[in-house]
Amino acid sequence: MSEPTDNQIEQCDIVLPRQGLLYQNDSLNYILCKPKLIPLKSVTLEKLEKMQRDAEIKVKEAQEAEDNLNSIS
Repeated sequence: MSEPTDNQIEQCDIVLPRQGLLYQNDSLNYILCKPKLIPLKSVTLEKLEKMQRDAEIKVKEAQEAEDNLNSIS
């Protein structure tokens, strides 16, 4: 066979099946990125919990002071 030259065009016929199914597999590939660490508790939630603990401590101290005053009198 001779090699095609510039003025010769080689044609290729596409052959499709007349019966059956034609399959084309496109698969998606996942790109994994570096995991992002998130805090279990938000900063706001931690502040609220600290405020609540401080308030509970103050209530206990006030009750103890009241009990001490009542026991003295």
